Amino acid sequence: MKLRRFGRTELQVSELAFGGGRSGGILINADDDTRRTAVRRALDHGINWFDTAPQYGDGKSEEALGWLLAEVDETPFVSTKVRIDIASSESLISQVERSVTDSLQKLRRDQVDLLQIHSLIMPEATGRTISADHVLRDGGMADAMEKLRDQGMTRFLGLTALGNNVSTIEVINSGRFDAAQVYYNLINPSSAWAQPVAGWAGYNGSGILAACRDQDMAVMAIRIFAASYLATPIRTGRESILTENTAADTEAQNAEAVFAALGEGQGTRAQTAVRFALSNEAVSMAIVGLSEAAHLDEAAAGAELGPLPESALAKLQKLHYTGFA
Repeated sequence: MKLRRFGRTELQVSELAFGGGRSGGILINADDDTRRTAVRRALDHGINWFDTAPQYGDGKSEEALGWLLAEVDETPFVSTKVRIDIASSESLISQVERSVTDSLQKLRRDQVDLLQIHSLIMPEATGRTISADHVLRDGGMADAMEKLRDQGMTRFLGLTALGNNVSTIEVINSGRFDAAQVYYNLINPSSAWAQPVAGWAGYNGSGILAACRDQDMAVMAIRIFAASYLATPIRTGRESILTENTAADTEAQNAEAVFAALGEGQGTRAQTAVRFALSNEAVSMAIVGLSEAAHLDEAAAGAELGPLPESALAKLQKLHYTGFA
């Protein structure tokens, strides 16, 4: 497994990270032996980063990762997240501290390597989303997370860049965060664009990668399989779409259009998705969700194949720039 620089943290991280979320679901749904096998196989492949969150299986992912990593000799990097309730009477600082304290207990750790905002950042907060002001104001999430960093509960700070791109970029430009989880895949590479492509109808992440580069922030590519629509044509019921202007039937159609345009010779569907994410040098790592241990072998083989050739990337660019017309 090749290593990449993790932004200004200067950590050297594996190109692939083990994702503990719901779409793959292995830390949440599998039996203990399967989970143990998956973690061991990830470490044997050279994967040195595991990503989780309190919301993944209502704590099951963190709990599983806690006892699984306690069994191994290696000490990989671990990241988790925090989500706040803006309707709560509890202060943001208190909510963040309580969440992280609980996460560390489940993970059986005194410190995580990266603590990330899990809430989507939007122009106006509604429901589970927050605004840039909730992050950056006095007593906001950034203040709360910096306090925990100063106390040694986390080494670095990050955010989830799945909300509105303008609002998210405002937070990135604050310079207070070290990493961002960025939506980036074969169907939707818009986060790498300087500005929206004319006629583009899907989620618009334009400008996010450029903003991360300007702050020397690490980029963690997420949803590289587009909630599994790119990895397989088989549906599991765990597919969850998190981005605006994104529909399940369109994702499925666009996935087929991608592979029709590329043709044969780039590896399996999942390997091609991995190769695309890693073709962008701005990406520090690609987070891979899995439902069985063998999926790690497939993803690792994709990373080993290296970036997609320029001819394949040109075909994809044409498809994206015409809005899959």
